[in-house]
Amino acid sequence: MRYFRFNIIICLLYSCCAFSQSALNRFLTPSDTLNIQRRNAVVISEASLVTLSLVGLNQIWYADFERSKFHTVNDNNDWLQMDKLGHVFTAYQMGKQGVNVLNWSGVSKKDQLLYGATLGFGFLTAVEVLDGFSSEWGFSWGDIGANALGTGLYISQELLWNEQRIDLKFSFHQTSYAEQRPETLGKSFFEQVLKDYNGQTYWLSFNLRSFFKKSKIPEWLNLAVGYSGNGMLYGSKVPDNQVLTTNSRYRQFFLSFDLNLQKIRTESAFLRTIFNIFNLIKVPFPALEINKNGGAFHLFYI
Repeated sequence: MRYFRFNIIICLLYSCCAFSQSALNRFLTPSDTLNIQRRNAVVISEASLVTLSLVGLNQIWYADFERSKFHTVNDNNDWLQMDKLGHVFTAYQMGKQGVNVLNWSGVSKKDQLLYGATLGFGFLTAVEVLDGFSSEWGFSWGDIGANALGTGLYISQELLWNEQRIDLKFSFHQTSYAEQRPETLGKSFFEQVLKDYNGQTYWLSFNLRSFFKKSKIPEWLNLAVGYSGNGMLYGSKVPDNQVLTTNSRYRQFFLSFDLNLQKIRTESAFLRTIFNIFNLIKVPFPALEINKNGGAFHLFYI
């Protein structure tokens, strides 16, 4: 009797899990037609998140610095343009997810590109305006251009190919530079991911099968071209700084392979959602590096 009860419990738990997974799959599966409830939920959620984020930034982040009249700055030569690539990447990824949630609600392709793909550009432009009223920073036309480039990368591919053949991805590894200037480059790991440009690499990840439709290349295999900078403790060179005399700033270019997680076939809507989210990260692979000092081969580059 004890084992019978145990088996009954196991069967009930399995049935609940199967039902939950089935219900979750149905919920995550995009609607074939316009689902007004989903669309309204998306619009309200996005508007709330954007508003709360901007209010929070204004009250918490910018409140620590003196306000000023609106002004612009030219920071296009700072950080070997790594900060600009951060803007391109963020605008691209926010636009991509903006499209995905509208597609989930059954919104038309035109409206997905018009209202979803531009989400990153709109949000980052609002943040840039806040920068313009802060004495610590300033409104940067270079940042606006980078935001537009990220949004344009997504929209242009959809208009040209009706798919994303070239993904913009990100990878990070910790460096010794953050220890030398933690107040700027980050103290904790998560701060360094955002602030230490020396450890960041941005990748254009090309899906080979999308370009060579009749080939036998696996659908999930990508070829990635990466860019990074090294030797940066400050945004720009400081010739009189004794510390910087030992650090030579230089650009790095990489060639590597990558995985396109969204090309992995699965019937699970949950797994497709997970793959979509994590596809923004470049999968570690061997990589060839080219810089001003020559070249180097990394057996496992992160």
